[in-house]
Amino acid sequence: MPKPKVVTTISIIILLLLLGCKPSEKGVITIAAAANMQFAIGEISKIFTKQTGIQCELVISSSGKLTAQIKEGAPYDVFVSANMKYPEEIHANDLAVRPPKIYGYGQLVLWSMYDNIQPSIEMLKDQNIKHIALANPKTAPYGQAAIEVLENNGMYNQVKGKLVYGESIAQTNQFITSKSSEIGFTAKSVVLSPKMKGNGHWIALDERMYSLIEQGVVMIKRENRNFKNAQQFYDFLFSKEAKEILEDFGYLVTK
Repeated sequence: MPKPKVVTTISIIILLLLLGCKPSEKGVITIAAAANMQFAIGEISKIFTKQTGIQCELVISSSGKLTAQIKEGAPYDVFVSANMKYPEEIHANDLAVRPPKIYGYGQLVLWSMYDNIQPSIEMLKDQNIKHIALANPKTAPYGQAAIEVLENNGMYNQVKGKLVYGESIAQTNQFITSKSSEIGFTAKSVVLSPKMKGNGHWIALDERMYSLIEQGVVMIKRENRNFKNAQQFYDFLFSKEAKEILEDFGYLVTK
């Protein structure tokens, strides 16, 4: 069974618009997913396709950017966000089939690929740490959570000159894995993914130091589409199998 195809946001929009393709009519659904979910949603969609035969096109970006694209008419069927704020915004703009629902709770970690660095909040002030990677807090919920951690530990002003912002968690991970940043904040789902597991050193951050990351999902209103396919994926995201996958990737499915 073919693996779910991950393509860039711009390329899929151009492809669908130029070819006039209606994915749902051909047994394909388009899922817009927050970057922290890249690995987990890939596994979930693979199992979903195996069981249903419905193919999944994945568009990975920050939740804020995906929200802007949906409001501009991007041809997505399901939006899997990194928080509830953006799905609620979609619903408030009458673009969702129904109100958003929480499918899991994200966890923030501090990660470094340098052998001589054992991550800790205090060490962020170390003079040897020149760059601290995090996702853009304006569009990425995990970036906002990272800022909250720094503020709640009273060190934001001390390290703000070191902060390097990625467009999303995906770009933030590139900063960390390429070692262009000595350390960075990312999602626990990233360091537990098969691709990244065992690489570098990381610590889970105290959940009391940042707001609960409630990750929500909505079905997007679209004309001329097979509603049933999108509904099947939406329901599958709350199935026992999907919840087990989410837990394997470090998400909490109950609070």
